[in-house]
Amino acid sequence: MAKRFRAIALSLTALLAVSAAAQNAPMDLQKLEKVKAPKSGPVGNLSAAEAVARANAWLDAARVLTADFVQIGPGGQRSEGQLVVERPGKMSFKYEAPARFEIVADGRSVAIIDHKLNTQDEYFIAQTPLKFLLSDHIDLAHDTQVISVAQDEKAVTIEIEDKATLGGTAHLELIFDPATFALKQWTVIDAQGYQTVVTLFNVDLTTRPDPDLFHIDESLLTRQLGKGR
Repeated sequence: MAKRFRAIALSLTALLAVSAAAQNAPMDLQKLEKVKAPKSGPVGNLSAAEAVARANAWLDAARVLTADFVQIGPGGQRSEGQLVVERPGKMSFKYEAPARFEIVADGRSVAIIDHKLNTQDEYFIAQTPLKFLLSDHIDLAHDTQVISVAQDEKAVTIEIEDKATLGGTAHLELIFDPATFALKQWTVIDAQGYQTVVTLFNVDLTTRPDPDLFHIDESLLTRQLGKGR
């Protein structure tokens, strides 16, 4: 169970998700067809490049973010909690009880904490999908491999393939509000085919987070996986 959670944690944070895979040539968005949209849709006849640009603008402007989330795991298991982000580099992904795990990024490392065992696995941020979410500047069109862009009356969906994450290739769908382009949800399908869906609620883009949320306790028994501190 703990091993499977670590895999889910690394995947879902790809939002949360996509890495800056510079070695992958980005798709030429100008070659994508117009976004498929309803005749009376709120954003109308946007091109794929325009849709990606508007989504990117929202993400890049979100220097701080606090939101409640609901996560549906590969087996249908439901978890709830709070996501807090302060760019660049800091994040807290805290699950409500009885969940035993927590994910914290302190600006350099990412720790997946097991509160039951009082242990943690620690990764260098650059080895995880978090480098996308937590980077100082976000540029979907140049830093990721955009596979497709679609729109209906409820959402704009941007599909991305990430080949640079730990554990192999992951497919991600970032889902944005069609009127405001606020990020609403993301779905990750990892290299093993497991799907995780995270939906955000009550998003706050103004409140400065408590710095203590991003503290990694080095007194816990720690496994350094890959390049650490």
